[in-house]
Amino acid sequence: MSKEPKKEMSFLDHLEVLRWHLIRSTVAILILGTVAFLFKSFIFDTVLLAPTKLDFYTYRVLCDISKFFTSEGMCIDDLPFTLQSLGMSEQFSIHIWVSITAGVIVAFPYILWEVWKFISPGLYKKERRYAVGFILTSSILFFMGVLFGYYVITPLSVNFLGNYQISESVERNFKIGNYIGIVKTSVLAAGLFFELPVIIFFLTKMGLVTPDFLKTYRKHAIVLVLILAAVITPPDVISQIIVTIPIIILYEISIIIAKIVYKQQQKEMMGLKKT
Repeated sequence: MSKEPKKEMSFLDHLEVLRWHLIRSTVAILILGTVAFLFKSFIFDTVLLAPTKLDFYTYRVLCDISKFFTSEGMCIDDLPFTLQSLGMSEQFSIHIWVSITAGVIVAFPYILWEVWKFISPGLYKKERRYAVGFILTSSILFFMGVLFGYYVITPLSVNFLGNYQISESVERNFKIGNYIGIVKTSVLAAGLFFELPVIIFFLTKMGLVTPDFLKTYRKHAIVLVLILAAVITPPDVISQIIVTIPIIILYEISIIIAKIVYKQQQKEMMGLKKT
């Protein structure tokens, strides 16, 4: 199948097109970031600082699970630390950057749409029909990752690091910027990691990854996941399992996707050879 005839664009023309895609994406982020900036109380008190409170949803669920197994080992009854601001402009700077981050998260589907519009001229007509599916799937995976990072990785990390103490002589008074950094890293990293099936789809389409490659290095991937889970979670088996299972499931889904794409490519190649 041949691509639709298009007028050849110069390198500078491509840069100009890219510039406008970036401008529109930036405007969307700034608009949504401004909205987030105005809802300061909700963003900080209700969302960001919620994992520092004992009644946070995740802590209650973990305690219920623990009690179900006739134990209270996962019940969190103390978060012995305080958050403080040591710089005069620190809280204002944090407010701005958190708002921008919120803008990026909420605007993610629109950013994907701009990315798709930029790359679509280089795709086949059949492939351009995947626009809605690509944006919808990628957005759902991203938001699932964000929720996973917020409700799983963040509280487990906050509980472990907040209770960790090398000596009773050391007080646990943490800078608000450090805490916000942990939340942002957990949320954004999980959101991007959940894009693994989409990334594998495109890498397979480009011939850079095959199902056999993913199967061969499955054990290596599992080991890396276990190491990652051990680093970001408290040193107990249950917490590590909670983080590990979704990541392994994503990897297995990626293998299935790679198989489907690879078989489709093989069929298309066989069809071309026959003609």
